[in-house]
Amino acid sequence: MINKNALVNVGLLVLRIGIGIIFIIHGLPKLMGGVETWTQLGSTMSMIGISFAPAFWGFMAAAAETIGGLFIILGLMHRPVALMLVFTMIVAVLMHVMSGDPFGVYSNALKALVVFVALAITGPGKYSIDYNYFRMIS
Repeated sequence: MINKNALVNVGLLVLRIGIGIIFIIHGLPKLMGGVETWTQLGSTMSMIGISFAPAFWGFMAAAAETIGGLFIILGLMHRPVALMLVFTMIVAVLMHVMSGDPFGVYSNALKALVVFVALAITGPGKYSIDYNYFRMIS
C-alpha cells in the first residue's frame, strides 16, 4: 500500500527543486546585472507607491529570486522565503497588467505567484532543512 504522506512529501520536494532551479536561472542574470539593472528592476515599485531606493528594491527582487530559489530547494526558511517570492510575483504581475501587456506575457509570473502561495501554505515537507532542524517553523 502506498503511503499518501510519503507521496505528498516527495511531490513537495519535486516542486521545490523544479521551481527553485527555474528561479535561480531566472534571477541570476538580474542579480549579476549590477546597479543599473537593479535600478531598472526596482523602479517598478513606484506602481505601488514606493519610489525611493529603486536599486535596493531591484537588488532585493533579484536576490529573492536567486537566493530564494536556492532556499526553496533546500527547504530553508521556507515560509518567509516563499512569502518574499509571493510579494515579488505580485509586483511582477502588477507591472505587466498596468503596462497593458496581454495575459500571455504575465501568465508565467502569475503561475509562479500561485505556486509560491501554495508553498507558503503547505510548508516545505519532510525532505527539507526546516523540517529536520527547525520543526517549530516548518
